[in-house]
Amino acid sequence: MWDYLLGGKNHYLVDSQAGDLILQTFPEFAALARVQRRFLVRAVRFLAREAGIRQFLDIGTGLPTANNTHEVAQSIAPESKIVYVDNDPIVLAHADALLRSTPEGKCAYLDADVRDPQKILTQAAHTLDFDEPIGLMLLNIMGQVSDEEEPERIVAQLIDALPRGSYVALSDGTNTSEALKAAVEGYNAQSVNTYHLRTPEHIGSFLHGLTLVEPGLVRSAEWRPDSDSADITQEQGHAVGAVGLKV
Repeated sequence: MWDYLLGGKNHYLVDSQAGDLILQTFPEFAALARVQRRFLVRAVRFLAREAGIRQFLDIGTGLPTANNTHEVAQSIAPESKIVYVDNDPIVLAHADALLRSTPEGKCAYLDADVRDPQKILTQAAHTLDFDEPIGLMLLNIMGQVSDEEEPERIVAQLIDALPRGSYVALSDGTNTSEALKAAVEGYNAQSVNTYHLRTPEHIGSFLHGLTLVEPGLVRSAEWRPDSDSADITQEQGHAVGAVGLKV
């Protein structure tokens, strides 16, 4: 569905149907999806260019679309290593076919669920060096974990495994729009994988203990904005993002 909303070609009829269902209630959702993708691009650029990160663990990859993590990172540092994680075999098949690394770097794809962080960490260690800083990408994924499944515990376990000098990029949709809440409720009623909107403060609490990079936790479009972020409307701003450093 994310690929469909971003205008890509790597999705199925059921994805477009689910996307259209949300758009009927919240027409700005496609624009919000683009806002979130732009946040990914800016966060990875910061990590690769300014923070010098050369290893990335991207959990909840989804079907490949434009400006994937490895494309952004390796355009700056071709030697970058990226591990993608998803629990959908169709996603993994597409990733293996479409996400090609530079010769100097490496891409790996893990079949794992964010709810099983130990499995992710164990398998990612075959590609990434956990003695060196890592950029952990948690974009639009923790919203897929209910409060009953303890998302704070999951994120804490992932962060605990990272060495000092690592960063975490986090972004998710917020419950600050009645129209968006209604759209997500309609989507959840027809989907096995439900999404859980939260307050900005709740989302920010997942990064407890990290030093937030300026400007801190803000609307995704306002995190180190570029020229593409200038025309964001209020209705397209119902998501927050932040990047935190483990010191």
